[in-house]
Amino acid sequence: MTATPSPPAATDERLARAALTRAVEPGDEHAGRWIRRHGAAGFLDRLLHPGAPPSDVLGGAPREVAGCGPGDDPFPGTGAKRVDGWRRRAQAADPARDLDTVHRLGGRFLIPGDIEWPRQLDDLGDARPLGLWVRGPADLRTWALRSVALVGARACTPYGAHTAADLATGLARHGWVVVSGAAYGIDGAAHRGALAAGGATVAVLACGVDSPYPRGHDGLIRRVAEQGLVIGELPPESHPTPGRFILRNRVIAALTRGTVVVEAQHRSGSLVTARAAARLGRHTMGVPGPVTSALSAGVHELLRGDATLVTDADEIIELVGDMGQLAPARRGPVLPRDLLAPAAAHVLEAVPAGGPTPATVIAHRAGTTPDETLARLYELHSLGFVERHGEGWQLTNRRTRPSNARRGGA
Repeated sequence: MTATPSPPAATDERLARAALTRAVEPGDEHAGRWIRRHGAAGFLDRLLHPGAPPSDVLGGAPREVAGCGPGDDPFPGTGAKRVDGWRRRAQAADPARDLDTVHRLGGRFLIPGDIEWPRQLDDLGDARPLGLWVRGPADLRTWALRSVALVGARACTPYGAHTAADLATGLARHGWVVVSGAAYGIDGAAHRGALAAGGATVAVLACGVDSPYPRGHDGLIRRVAEQGLVIGELPPESHPTPGRFILRNRVIAALTRGTVVVEAQHRSGSLVTARAAARLGRHTMGVPGPVTSALSAGVHELLRGDATLVTDADEIIELVGDMGQLAPARRGPVLPRDLLAPAAAHVLEAVPAGGPTPATVIAHRAGTTPDETLARLYELHSLGFVERHGEGWQLTNRRTRPSNARRGGA
């Protein structure tokens, strides 16, 4: 197990982003645009001091900035109700307390620009997380470079739970990180499968990393925090909401190299994750289920589109892995007659299923000369496929052919 990365230094930008995780809901592109323009500290300053020139977010002297004086709208084009909500929550934020809380848990708060920040999250543009609250001993950026999301239904079937755990175990044994949302059903099975293999797993929460949800997975989430990583956009003590679960899914999609959906109904948050992955140019995969199961209907819908059908870890790795990491060829059992040379197989097909038949009749049925047919019949006889009775030949009266059958010569 690697050593836990040291908490990054508390800069103005870090304090501002920590405060904004309380003021702005995850994925708010309106706020993202202003943060891109002014920086997190500048955006927070405009919220806390409306109508005044921006100042140091920690209480320094005002700075002269063009276009931001008394009476100016600091966020032109953004609704007043939205801005008022940001402002009220920002005024109540205590970022230093939140940072201290997560540090006492052995965690840290990452922001864009940190060495540990996963740069693929930048693909989300203005919906990029303001920062990530992290618990666990591993380096998130390193793990995310070789990760796969496994998601699916909460109320899954035994088939779905078994499949998710099996996929996670296979991925973990190949050195891949399994990312999911720690929910009941497929998510929980995926985390458990990776942990059982002694592998790496990341739980992306829709609440504070100090407030495991669902409560029934408190023990599982603690295990993930000890052996893997627990991350989230929301500050300590934050509670989940239905909307936050949906917005959390974009982080799962962006963080990983591909998303696998094991079971999902037509209206499922797992499909949101898969479609977000597709928009971001990530691989989208689905595991088929019974056509009569409503829990597989959403997966089948994905597979009718651009998603790729997968059935095991090897097939997943073939898509998301490096060039040349191909899944083994799939074929049915090899039968003894499959090993025959084409000429011998052709004569064997011409031998009637009834009683002994003269070689000349077999040659006529096979469309070959009597001499060629006789040579192949003796070859088939040595391999145990036919028997000679007087002047006639017939198939051996055996249900199985000898195991020493080999490819015949010319």
